[in-house]
Amino acid sequence: MASFYNQATLSYNGNTTTSNITTGELLEVLSATKVALRDTYTANECVTYIISIINSGSTAFTGLTVTDNLGAITEETETRYPLDFVNGSVRYYVNGALQKSSTVVAGPPLVISGISIPAGGNVTLIYQAEVNQYAPLNTAGAITNTATISGSGLTNDILVSDRITADNTALLTISKSLSPTTVTENGQITYTFIIQNLGNTAATATDNVSITDQFNPILNPISAAFNGTTWAEGTHYTYDDQTGAFATVPGQITVPAATYTQNPATGAWTVNPGVSTLTVIGTV
Repeated sequence: MASFYNQATLSYNGNTTTSNITTGELLEVLSATKVALRDTYTANECVTYIISIINSGSTAFTGLTVTDNLGAITEETETRYPLDFVNGSVRYYVNGALQKSSTVVAGPPLVISGISIPAGGNVTLIYQAEVNQYAPLNTAGAITNTATISGSGLTNDILVSDRITADNTALLTISKSLSPTTVTENGQITYTFIIQNLGNTAATATDNVSITDQFNPILNPISAAFNGTTWAEGTHYTYDDQTGAFATVPGQITVPAATYTQNPATGAWTVNPGVSTLTVIGTV
């Protein structure tokens, strides 16, 4: 409910006088909410948003427009958008029935127009946006994006916002290489495992990270080192020289968190992964 005020002015023979001030209350019948299906995000993730609009009045609203700023961030004179609208993802429902009549401009900003809400009815808009290189991924990272509902019949635009935060977790990948790739019988080879952490949180002993492998051909004997420090069989890893089954003891592998740098010219963020290395040397 919003208050409004009005006062009249009377002019005569070069004189003016004013009336009393009248006060009224304007009942706004349109309300809206906006939520993301998840309250956290990771790099390149698709985020699903839901905007719900309810008309509690006795008159329909037609031709409304929803404009989503896709998390616009203004830094100095530059405006950057950490979210990219996913083309074709809009779903527009009136009283639960899927519609086909809205017009979508991907932007940024995203503009969805041609929305109508029947008297006593509701509209639901569902769409997706992808996290891009302008989204901060550190532990303090967050994206707040605002949608504005505007159009004929509305006294004031309606603003709805949602805030999601960077997922504070480790995000690990692993690669394996062999050296040399050609070896003679009774020769020695080295397997190198590179574990990278793209997340903003270190992988620690409590995360119980482990690597398992089945060496073929079977290596005997073997030795292992983690980040250059020699490991002991039974304490840090297990190995069956009859089957070639190798496994690290859970919790022995740790990986530092990634770091993030922002290009001051473009505003884009670069991920610098945390890295740990396991080497296994054995005789064929």
